[in-house]
Amino acid sequence: MIASPSGGNGENGMNFITPQQYQDEQVRRIESPRGRLLIASCRSGSALARRVIDRYEDLLSGAGAEPGISYLGDVDFRFSDGETCVRLEVDVNGHDVFLFQGLYDPLAQRSVDENYMAFLIAVRAFREWGANRVTGILPYLAYARQDKPTKFEREPTTAELMADLSIEAGLDRLVVWDPHTGRIHGFYGSVPVDGLSPLTFFAGAFERFRGRDDVIAVAPDAGASKLIMHVARALDVSSAVASKYRPRPEKAMVSQVMGDFAEKRVAIVLDDMINTGGTVQATVKKLVEEKGIQEVYLGVSHNLCAEQAFDRLADLHTAYHLKEMVVTDSVPQTAAFRDLPFLTVRSLADPLARVINRIHYNRPVDGIFAPPLLEEEGRRP
Repeated sequence: MIASPSGGNGENGMNFITPQQYQDEQVRRIESPRGRLLIASCRSGSALARRVIDRYEDLLSGAGAEPGISYLGDVDFRFSDGETCVRLEVDVNGHDVFLFQGLYDPLAQRSVDENYMAFLIAVRAFREWGANRVTGILPYLAYARQDKPTKFEREPTTAELMADLSIEAGLDRLVVWDPHTGRIHGFYGSVPVDGLSPLTFFAGAFERFRGRDDVIAVAPDAGASKLIMHVARALDVSSAVASKYRPRPEKAMVSQVMGDFAEKRVAIVLDDMINTGGTVQATVKKLVEEKGIQEVYLGVSHNLCAEQAFDRLADLHTAYHLKEMVVTDSVPQTAAFRDLPFLTVRSLADPLARVINRIHYNRPVDGIFAPPLLEEEGRRP
């Protein structure tokens, strides 16, 4: 028997969809053309993802909209033989997915490689099960430091390999916080990479020093010099840069600090990352011993919570006038670091919530990270 056509929805939900029905449904949902928003996370990204959702819903409420964000957390697990598996407990067809993962997680017994594998498998799972788009949120981008072979050494460009794997998995876009190098953009080819600038973050963290003649902002190496220049301009203070070289991997030597230190007593040192803390230690010692700096304030985008760095930072606080260290939660901070009396952890929940909102509704993200001063003068960091 042939069933008669029906204009109703039917109990089995298998009615043929017309263009008008689909358009009406989209209007009722008030959705982005990218699909329904879904924030998801692998296990090491879940804590930050929840903070971002809380902030996103606060922003919705403040704008007079109804809160309520779909969230799918802890999508990965491990089999007894060590294999990583991802399972999606809900239908993700037609969703605009923002996938969080903490590639380096000192609070968990999971390596960078295991977390990266979970991320890649999760991207593939969302694509295979019908997600419209998958945007990776990787605040700390592991392997970014391997953006070129060490001179005279036989090394691969591993950062490019990780980009190739992400693209093959099905990644549509990548959001990272203060990546180690701008080369990352080129490695991902046609896949957009939003390398979020920490300019406004650090300018806000050290706003109290604005316009002071006794303050100088210092880059611990040439790689941080551009950021220092813009932050110094935003705060209306002087700037300087240290000359660094590495006699061997993870060992830093600072030969000199170039800049005008006349009548300077406060230094703001900014860097993208602290691993062992050698670069920061060498720079701060130079500032105190040779430049007469009496107070040091440190801003870091990614603190990897290494034990060696803990000892060095504690020594800088005790013997070299380190008054405050401001870090982000791009990497979960261990209890030992959180207990340091001079450490301040500032969450990335607000900037990431705003970035997700703008990407979801097809708006540019650059304006979020440009201070009003630079915007008025027509400059961009």
